[in-house]
Amino acid sequence: MASQISLFDVAVNNRVKVKYKKYRLLNGKTKTLFQQVKDGSIITRFDKTPLPRKATDVICPHFVELKWAYGCPFDCSWCYLKGTFRFKPDGLKPVIKDMNKVGLHVKAFLDEVKEPEILNTGEIADSLMMENGSNAFSKFIIPLFETQNKHKVLFVTKSNNIKNLLKINLHNQVIVSFSLNALPVVELWERKAPRLLQRMRAAEKLYKAGYEVRIRIDPMVPIDNWEKPYRDLLDNIFSRFRPERMTIGSLRGLQSTVNSTKDRSWVHYLKETSNWGKKVDFTTRLKMYSSVTAYLRKEYRYNKVALCKETKAMWQKLGMNYKNIKCNCIW
Repeated sequence: MASQISLFDVAVNNRVKVKYKKYRLLNGKTKTLFQQVKDGSIITRFDKTPLPRKATDVICPHFVELKWAYGCPFDCSWCYLKGTFRFKPDGLKPVIKDMNKVGLHVKAFLDEVKEPEILNTGEIADSLMMENGSNAFSKFIIPLFETQNKHKVLFVTKSNNIKNLLKINLHNQVIVSFSLNALPVVELWERKAPRLLQRMRAAEKLYKAGYEVRIRIDPMVPIDNWEKPYRDLLDNIFSRFRPERMTIGSLRGLQSTVNSTKDRSWVHYLKETSNWGKKVDFTTRLKMYSSVTAYLRKEYRYNKVALCKETKAMWQKLGMNYKNIKCNCIW
């Protein structure tokens, strides 16, 4: 999707405005879509990535964010939020926004927007980071979405705290996406997050409870002998459940992220420049993606795979059609 062509507002209850805009889509078509509720502080379309033109431009379809909170307790070494929130006094310390305002904006969105959308609650926060509190976000947001059958709410998480989700019987409009990685990678750079096995068990429980479960393996890191731990990861996932879809990506870093992290032991893997920061070199990324996708096809007859923040050249080299992308944050 790309730049604005026209803009107009629709008033909701004379209080909350829902804004729309015409976008050019990855498939070349133009379509009027939801842009934001009021000032966009709670619900807005992520549209920072332009239409890809050069081979090094990254592909990222514009998705809708539900910014109920910001921050994350897990402090992964390469987390882009370190750069995003580098000027905030509390850094990555989780902060919840005014839930009355969140509820008002969500209701306006659900009442007004006709085109089905997925609202991503985990772009600037871990979606399950506040589940231990008395005002757990899942108990607040899921019932709101279950009042209709058009839009879905997406939880993106490294947490294994799913006790509240397991108590919610009606969850037809909910998607839960778990961020997983090869065991050595988790142990080196995701030290404050729940262990890999804990996350997989949580994903399995939600899958068996009838939730739609997606998986993100991102960022893949070319550690020594990387192929075996990533195949082990896939075997462990598919021995437990079959993800609705899987999105894979490789290590990348915006300069603001690199400058804001204390642990830079991962930075030496970054060799190439794109319009979304530095990346692992093209040849290595190609080998990793080819290995994973081929293994999934051969062992599990599974092909519901997309790339995250990957270049136009990589999509083309892999013979994948980015114009019909089905990745983590969209339908």
